[in-house]
Amino acid sequence: MESYVLPAGTAAPSLKELRSEGGAERLRELARTADPAERMAQETVGPARSYAPLARRASAASPAAKSGLSPAGPGAQIAVPEPSRTMTFDECKRGLGSTTNFFLKSRFAVCSGASFVQTWVVNREPVGVSQFNVRVVGTIAKNSRTINFQYYFTEMVAQGETEVAAMKITTKAGIPRSWPSGVRYTRGGHMPGTKTFTELSAQRTFNDTVNAKPGQGSSGSTDLVFAVYQPSISITPPPNATLTGDLKGNIFMLAPRWEAAKYLAYSTGGGNPARRGAATFSYVPTLTYSAKPGASERAAAQHVKTAFTHPEDTNPYMSAKKVPGQTPGAPLHRTVDKTRKEDNRKAAVKQCKRYWGPNYSHGARLECDEYPFATTYEGAAEYDYDPDARKFNFSVRPIAKADNGAGGSLLLSFYAKNRLIDGLEDGFIVKIVS
Repeated sequence: MESYVLPAGTAAPSLKELRSEGGAERLRELARTADPAERMAQETVGPARSYAPLARRASAASPAAKSGLSPAGPGAQIAVPEPSRTMTFDECKRGLGSTTNFFLKSRFAVCSGASFVQTWVVNREPVGVSQFNVRVVGTIAKNSRTINFQYYFTEMVAQGETEVAAMKITTKAGIPRSWPSGVRYTRGGHMPGTKTFTELSAQRTFNDTVNAKPGQGSSGSTDLVFAVYQPSISITPPPNATLTGDLKGNIFMLAPRWEAAKYLAYSTGGGNPARRGAATFSYVPTLTYSAKPGASERAAAQHVKTAFTHPEDTNPYMSAKKVPGQTPGAPLHRTVDKTRKEDNRKAAVKQCKRYWGPNYSHGARLECDEYPFATTYEGAAEYDYDPDARKFNFSVRPIAKADNGAGGSLLLSFYAKNRLIDGLEDGFIVKIVS
């Protein structure tokens, strides 16, 4: 009996395909070239990012959410949509497809999974094949510290001569690492433990809950806890079978986080200290700006797009300019420090005056728009705080006051709804739709 771990949704080969010339070797090659399941998502941010190798493939993600500002009527609320906090099994299945180990619907709704394929061999000839898929959906309700992990065992099939009825599958979920260390968690739900293939075929779904109480995190106003959540699947062969290959797998590691930042909602727990703050997953979220006609933030979006695609056309001039915020590997980082935000604004306005003159605002009709944003560590004054930073690695442009205000309002609501924390242990990227 040979066992393989593949991306969730991978179609198991038929017995006819296995028996064909080179059939078994093609399956082995598929397993060798697949992205190993024991990885962190590429979009992981914070200390969990360095816990294990990152996935070679980018995670699947939901299409960019619309801002609802195209066009904006009088009195329209300028805010990003609420991020998704639920995910069905079908959404997870479609999101993962058969090529990726992670699907990130939002910071509050993620899923991952793996496919387990077994070939049954007698006298070096395949006589049967079996398969089961495991997918785990993690969701977090609004202003909640409890993370719910829903496990699904599906596509459980067997063909030819197998002994799957006696094959045992053990499911566990551990937290191998926490920052800071020593954090205690409250666990709930019902996990399957060890079940036979037949038993799992009948029951199919289980859940696990994890909560980290406030007061255990890092010092300061944020009360941060980071962790790695790691489902583990192991296979015990029937008494008369010998198992080789992927006997077990610590698979599809997820990255939860808990905080009680004073500048974010529910920092007092609604008067209940035991419920202060909330949980998220430590993945880089995406702020979407629209450059479409009628979008309230259009001019701001066009500015960012130029900074991304034609930095040579932006001011201030810098050779080989490459602004951050385009990829999860180089995200933007929020700052809540009032002085630093003011310094970023002053540095940006200085460049607007340098290139467009002291009257660049044309009687307050225009404002100096800057990217990266003044509310990030990468803002225009970054070099003043960090001499190792690249000087002038930012862009400024006078744009209509209304567009600049709309872009700022979207950014602030994005921070709040995605619970972006101050510092380099969190981050986000920007996407322009046009």
